[in-house]
Amino acid sequence: MSPIFVPTIFFGGGTPSIMPVDIFKKIMAATRIRFDVAPNAEITLESNPGTLDASRLREFMAAGVNRLSIGVQSLDDGILKFLGRAHSAADARKLVRAAGDLGLRTSCDFIYGLPGQTVADVRKMCRDILDLGISHASLYELSIEPGTPFAAQKIKVPSNETCAEMYHAIREELAPGLHRYEVSNYAAPGEECRHNQNIWAGEPYIGIGPAAAGRVLMDGKWYETINDKNDGLKTEIMDNRDRAVEKIITGLRTAAGVKLTDDVRKVIDWDFINGNPGYFLINEDTLCVAPDKLIFLDGLLIKIIS
Repeated sequence: MSPIFVPTIFFGGGTPSIMPVDIFKKIMAATRIRFDVAPNAEITLESNPGTLDASRLREFMAAGVNRLSIGVQSLDDGILKFLGRAHSAADARKLVRAAGDLGLRTSCDFIYGLPGQTVADVRKMCRDILDLGISHASLYELSIEPGTPFAAQKIKVPSNETCAEMYHAIREELAPGLHRYEVSNYAAPGEECRHNQNIWAGEPYIGIGPAAAGRVLMDGKWYETINDKNDGLKTEIMDNRDRAVEKIITGLRTAAGVKLTDDVRKVIDWDFINGNPGYFLINEDTLCVAPDKLIFLDGLLIKIIS
C-alpha cells in the first residue's frame, strides 16, 4: 500500500511547545517514514506565551515547524489573571515579536464576551490585535460550561445582544487587514489555516494521541477513529448521512461554504433554503450562509438539515 499523502500537520491539544525539540524531531522522522508528507506541508505548533523563546523557536523551525499558533487570549493582564493564565501580556507580545523576527507565520487566539466587557473594550482589543502585526487571529466568545469553576462561581457574562454587537464590531475593526473566512477566524489573504480549512471542507484527517479523533476515507467508506485512553484505537464505519451532516455543519461555518455533493444534497431541507433566500448564497455547486447572517448559524443548522 502506498503512503498516505499528508498536506498539513497540526501539533495541538494542550501545550505541545513544552516538549523537547528532540522529541518533536523523532515524531516528524517517524511521520515521514509512514506518511507521504508534502514538501510544502503546513506544519503548525500550538503554544502558550512563556513556553518558547527565540532560540527554541529556531530549533522547532529547523525541525519543520512553519506556522505557530499562540494562545494569547488577552492583551490585558487583569483579564489574563481572571482567566487563570500563567503568562502576561508582555510575555505574549514578546513571543509574537520573536516569531515575527524569524519570519514565522503566526496566529493568535483571543477570548471576548467576558464579565464586564463592553463593545468599546472589544473594539480596542481588535486595534491591539492589529498592532501586533499578525496575519491570523481567532476570536472566540467565552462560554460557561456546566461543572467548570466559572459555572460554580456563577460568572455573569454580557447579554446575547451585547455579544452580538461585539461579534459585528470584531469584523468591522479587523477589516480590511484581516478578513473573516470562518465564524471565528480572521486572516490576511493567503494566510488562512490550511489544516483547519481541510477539516471544515470535509477532507479526511487522522487524529493521533490520547482522545484524538479522525475521519478516514477508505474504499469509498468513511471511518471514525477515536483514541481511547482505556481501549486504545477504536474504528467504526460512519453512516453516509452522519458524515454528510458533519460536512454541512463544518462547511457552513466558512465563507467558502459546503460543496453540494450528492450525499450533502440529500440531507438538506431545500424548502427551508428556498423560503429564506436572504440567509443563503448558492454559487454553482456550493451553499454558503450570507456573511451578515453567520451570527445565526446555530439556529439555521437546525432548520437546514432535514
